[in-house]
Amino acid sequence: MQFKKGDGWKACYDEETGRYTAERSGPGYYNLYEITEEIFDALADGMNDWDCYHLVSKGRNLYMDVNDRCGPPYTIIFDHDYEKICPWARVRQSGRVWPDELTDAAVEIFESEKDNREQRRKRREERETSRPC
Repeated sequence: MQFKKGDGWKACYDEETGRYTAERSGPGYYNLYEITEEIFDALADGMNDWDCYHLVSKGRNLYMDVNDRCGPPYTIIFDHDYEKICPWARVRQSGRVWPDELTDAAVEIFESEKDNREQRRKRREERETSRPC
């Protein structure tokens, strides 16, 4: 695995899977993303968190934890395979995990989460077909 790091962020290229991923964290937040090769290449060791944010936030959200004192802490799992996709990440959870139904609704409503729609729809369909009648 190849890594790039800066204050509040870390990015990884996993040669085995061909995936590029990144995490950002600081007081009150933790985010995990699947990013593109272009985004990974644009990241530079030591880059500040603000510049990193503008790049990695273009990636697909995998996981988000919020504990910012604006309400109770919460966690959103956009892709339940986040641990397989980012085995290197030091994921943190400080609040209750949103139920799948709420996450599904948010992904459908918010344009920023459009990259998660296909995998969320597939997972929802699997949940619905596996429920007893």
